[in-house]
Amino acid sequence: MLQSVELFAGAGGLGMGTALAGFTPLAVVDWDRWACDTLRENGNRGYPLVKDWPVWEGDVSQFDWASIPDNVDLVAGGPPCQPFSMGGKHKAFGDKRDMFPATVDVIRTLNPKSFLIENVKGLLRSSFSEYFEYIRLQLTFPELVRKEGEDWRGHLARLQAEKRIGIPNRSFVTYNVMSNLLNAADHGVPQQRERAFIVGFRSDLDIDWTFPPPTHSVDTLLYTQEITGEYWERHKIPKSRQPTTSPRFARRIRNLSNTLIPPEHKPWRTVRDALADVPDPRHPQAQEFLNHFFQDGAKQYKGHTGSPLDLPAKTLKAGDHGVPGGENTMLLDDGTVRYFTVREAARLQTFPDGFVFHGAWSETMRQLGNAVPVILAQRVAASVAQALVECQTRQQLRERGRNIA
Repeated sequence: MLQSVELFAGAGGLGMGTALAGFTPLAVVDWDRWACDTLRENGNRGYPLVKDWPVWEGDVSQFDWASIPDNVDLVAGGPPCQPFSMGGKHKAFGDKRDMFPATVDVIRTLNPKSFLIENVKGLLRSSFSEYFEYIRLQLTFPELVRKEGEDWRGHLARLQAEKRIGIPNRSFVTYNVMSNLLNAADHGVPQQRERAFIVGFRSDLDIDWTFPPPTHSVDTLLYTQEITGEYWERHKIPKSRQPTTSPRFARRIRNLSNTLIPPEHKPWRTVRDALADVPDPRHPQAQEFLNHFFQDGAKQYKGHTGSPLDLPAKTLKAGDHGVPGGENTMLLDDGTVRYFTVREAARLQTFPDGFVFHGAWSETMRQLGNAVPVILAQRVAASVAQALVECQTRQQLRERGRNIA
């Protein structure tokens, strides 16, 4: 059985993805009361994925990590994104909400076999490049701690020097660290959500790993819409109601029209795909769905427009640039907009329909805006799990060979 620790768990998107990938959490930690209430409520309801989760509400630095055995298989988490968010104040290391140091502390304490960290695309922007290198090197050498009175740049210089030495058989624990920017839409999520992922494996395990490749593409979606028409037939949309193709896709479509066979990937999943069987929240049948209530007041204005039905949704957001800022709306066939309900937003984040969100509409939308899409989390975590299982199998075979000899 693969065991994990979940940091900054939020509403549980990353944790549910790792659970689906085969990990059992020994601790699920978050400081936010509303998010913890969501996890506890689903646990109390006996929801299968989370019913036995050991949820702990509080600061990760205050948790009793001595209660967790070291050599745990995975530490997963999404440290608060506000220090790096495009909609935030961009303070990074100067933001007290930067929890990457706490994440490194947990990894140093537990010596996990692997870790999986998710954060916003803004973490990779050029203005943060130096600090991002600092994060990566801290994760590579977690036991080389910052000295008393040493600022982060001084610590970075020491870590860079250690990297240059390149000694393979160090006496302390090190990790092989990889990072990549993944678009959730490329992995079957009906939302264009770009997120930075950092994955590491303990060096002594000698694991050779790469990020899972995309399974879905915009080209295949356009092929089914503009070349074969299969998309419109499936949704029973007549020619007269089909929207005009966006000019930004014109060149792609021209190239596809000369293609004899469809692209190799599955089509991006669209808002219409995701919500095809969900009734309008004002319809009487809407009450059959959890968290599916109409929210009035949606508007669109410059910089804040709704998600078209026939593309993956725009990135769901939280805070001033999310619900109050006019995002998180869908552009209906008649040209009007309305807010996504909580259940619709949950579909776009690939949470299962039986999972309930705790709190008022704005609060639950904040939880969803901060969440990791479950399917994307599962896809990356499953790849990590496969690498760990294969490593364990190799070790067992070597041990068996030594015993026979």
